Amino acid sequence: MDYATDDQRSRPRVGHIQFLNCLPLYWGLARTGTLLDLELTKDTPEKLSERLVRGDLDIGPITLVEYLRNAGDLVALPDIAVGCDGPVMSCVIVSQRPLEELDGSRVALGSTSRTSVRLAQLLLAERYGVAPDYFTCPPDLGLMMQEAEAAVLIGDAALRASLHDAPRLGLQVHDLGQMWKDWTGLPFVFAVWAARKDYLEREPETVHEVHRAFLASRDLSLEEVAKVAEQAARWESFDAELLERYFRTLDFRFGPEQLAGVREFARRTGATTGFAPDVTVELLAPERH
Repeated sequence: MDYATDDQRSRPRVGHIQFLNCLPLYWGLARTGTLLDLELTKDTPEKLSERLVRGDLDIGPITLVEYLRNAGDLVALPDIAVGCDGPVMSCVIVSQRPLEELDGSRVALGSTSRTSVRLAQLLLAERYGVAPDYFTCPPDLGLMMQEAEAAVLIGDAALRASLHDAPRLGLQVHDLGQMWKDWTGLPFVFAVWAARKDYLEREPETVHEVHRAFLASRDLSLEEVAKVAEQAARWESFDAELLERYFRTLDFRFGPEQLAGVREFARRTGATTGFAPDVTVELLAPERH
């Protein structure tokens, strides 16, 4: 229960993705001392997206597809996102055969992340001209390959599959970020940070404070990326060197180039994914002083 009165402000309810790709954004919050100013909820990208759309969170990461579907209720925070400009390492298609041979083949979707799944389906349909038979299942590569010719994996499961399991099983790994870059020449954004418009109207200062906190956190983490990787490696199944390479591969920016990538994705997928192909991306305006 929240018994906050008018003179006792409650902390902003902020989402945090429980994947390695968001660790640099979170690590710096603890270092800069802003972590205690947030009521943080950790979960998967899909669950956090649902909570933000429902109004159970005030600010947080939201997968690109869900943001575009709900853009009317949300304002995106500029210069912060999870994306890539080339390879991403953690969103892959693992395949037993060349992608152009997957027409009619079974392809396992090891995730409910609609953005990565839509990207994979878009690339296979338009770049490779194939229409596979898709089905969803848990992200276990060994089991997937008993049922399917190829699998789409994201997050930590994708890193494990592409670095450890696929080479051992003699499978091809195709990086979705690199495939998009080769096809369009643009960066790809998997998730943006957004505030609910109703919350922004009530608490504009808080939204700007949280935005500044995340930018400061990201900048500090990327300055000390070797330290972040070293700490994370104690608890993860990846060594520090690999984690550092992964953190440096990711693109946490959200500027004009990334916006162009978002618009291109919306143009190509909007009509079949539940949003207008020319959907407006509204960015948080700079603070008035």
